[in-house]
Amino acid sequence: MDRPAIAIVGAGPRGAGLLERVAASVVELLPQAGATALDVHLIDPFPAGAGRIWRHDQSPLLAMNSMAADVTMFTDASVRCEGPIVPGPSLWDWAQDLRSGRLAGADEDLSPELAAELRALTAATFPTRRLQSAYLAWVLRHVIAGLPPEVRVQIHECRAVGLADDPSDARQLVHLEGGATLRVDAVVLASGHLDATPTEAERDLAERAAAAGLRYLPPEQTTDSDLSGIEPGEPVIVRGTGLAFVDLVVLLYEGRGGRYEPDPTGPGALRYVPSGREPVLHVGSPRGALYHAKTEYELRGGRPRLPRFLGRSVVDPLVARGGVDLRTEVGPLMAKEIAWGWYHELVHGHPDRVHVEPDAFDSRYAAADWGSPAMTALIAEAVPNPRDRIDFAALDRPLDRVRAGSLDELQHRVRDVIADDLHQHVDPAHTPHLGAFVAMLSVYAQITPLAVSGALTARSQDRDLGRWQSFFNAVASGPPGFRVRQLLALSRAGYVRFLGAGMTVEVGDGRFRARGAAVPGEVVTARAMIDARLPDPSVSRTTDPLLAGLLRDGAVVEDVLVDDDGTVLRNTGTIRVRPDDGAVVDARGQVNPRRFAIGPHTNVRVAGAFTRPGTNAQSLRYNDAVARAVLRSLPDIARARSAA
Repeated sequence: MDRPAIAIVGAGPRGAGLLERVAASVVELLPQAGATALDVHLIDPFPAGAGRIWRHDQSPLLAMNSMAADVTMFTDASVRCEGPIVPGPSLWDWAQDLRSGRLAGADEDLSPELAAELRALTAATFPTRRLQSAYLAWVLRHVIAGLPPEVRVQIHECRAVGLADDPSDARQLVHLEGGATLRVDAVVLASGHLDATPTEAERDLAERAAAAGLRYLPPEQTTDSDLSGIEPGEPVIVRGTGLAFVDLVVLLYEGRGGRYEPDPTGPGALRYVPSGREPVLHVGSPRGALYHAKTEYELRGGRPRLPRFLGRSVVDPLVARGGVDLRTEVGPLMAKEIAWGWYHELVHGHPDRVHVEPDAFDSRYAAADWGSPAMTALIAEAVPNPRDRIDFAALDRPLDRVRAGSLDELQHRVRDVIADDLHQHVDPAHTPHLGAFVAMLSVYAQITPLAVSGALTARSQDRDLGRWQSFFNAVASGPPGFRVRQLLALSRAGYVRFLGAGMTVEVGDGRFRARGAAVPGEVVTARAMIDARLPDPSVSRTTDPLLAGLLRDGAVVEDVLVDDDGTVLRNTGTIRVRPDDGAVVDARGQVNPRRFAIGPHTNVRVAGAFTRPGTNAQSLRYNDAVARAVLRSLPDIARARSAA
């Protein structure tokens, strides 16, 4: 009889994390005559463990936007999942183990540069992506080494280009680039962010740019962009102010030989020393602002009890009821939970700035609805300094109220906003920002069941989920403080110029023409433009041949939001899966018990392929649920095959 077999398409951190959860549960769920026999095939053209995004083969200047102590691939005592808890080292623990010799031989693949970085690393360091690549490669080797001897893992360094049912039995045929075919019992699609052909609007912009002889770089992974056509000294319009923009800046300035040195004008300030190869970037977006800098301090008041106001006792009945409007029904509780994280830290960590005793504040806060007169009165009485009060509008869109008489004046105003935000994220006097961040992680975990279960109305999904994700990204997924200091230095040197919020772009008079709402009368022109962001997810526009074939055959279906009256609101571009375990749903609405999908290309969005230790991370819990569903499918498939 054939050995049970699984194929995981995508061997980056999400695929490796899934394998770790398979390893945790395989002995329990797949015993066969006293032994555990299983073949696992990992398929990825990029290095297994790291995958495409975290591969070693990228600029050594690119860094993570998480501190070393905040990155783990392993479950711990905080994780509430069905499978066994199997602790393992965080990136910081791994680095310490290497330095102390507790992982003998594990550093043999480190280059001299990475070995030097490892020696200098602290818990609060933002490691390079190359060091994260080494950690992820070690995690995969560690997981494989710990498997029972009857479990075999084979890594295929190629693409999977097709997937079909075996007509002779219930098995799956995975066609690999080069012609080989794998026969397996179950397949997990863990390929991550999908490359896609341009949208209609992007294609139209590209065609108009080409007709005018202009250069346009559409959305893509910044590390894969060809920036060689960006000439020194030329103006470039950049649309996007998130993490892709930060990567772009690294590659175009330090990556071309520029450097930073201390600026005596202020503590921590930097001065940019040019190489002579710099372009001038004119950057804006609808929000216009950089993501908020990562915090560089610890909580002073202890971790708040979370969830408190938006937990399972609230969410589960809403999921069961359905027809939920996120903004009106859940939004006030989301705001109250996030603000609770902020005020808990203020009250317990900075009691000298609060005029109400902690116990009294907690009880009054719990009793008041968000936005009610009682809540407004409590905050006004307890928190006399307005800067100590949470301001959701300023967190979400800090540049909306910024106006200037000229673009030159706008640069000073935007730099002031960025510098003030940086100060609040590195000065321990402002630790309530970290309290709000911790609460946002809890809220994100609670909103996911509403988002993927169909409990939200289609109109609410269309209107509200994108806004929430955008707010979460801006507040919780920002760059390290040192990157913000570098951007300020580039701005002062005139190499990065901000257009502010409300950016618009058009092609006219043989140029790209951009303007922002802060100075609507001034237009910036350039012969080059970069859309600095990832492509929107789209299975129908994907360049992945496996997914394109499955969609064409009706074996997967894109998640489309349809209003109660039948109006199509939006195609999300993601694969529809069963929320509980990632089982793929086909065009007939039927669940395929042998095919699973996990990651940002599905309609179940969980934050990150790796996560913070000690946070009962949603990504680890979901990995566990999918892994156990895959393992549970194997005996049933084997019995069906024997009976056929």
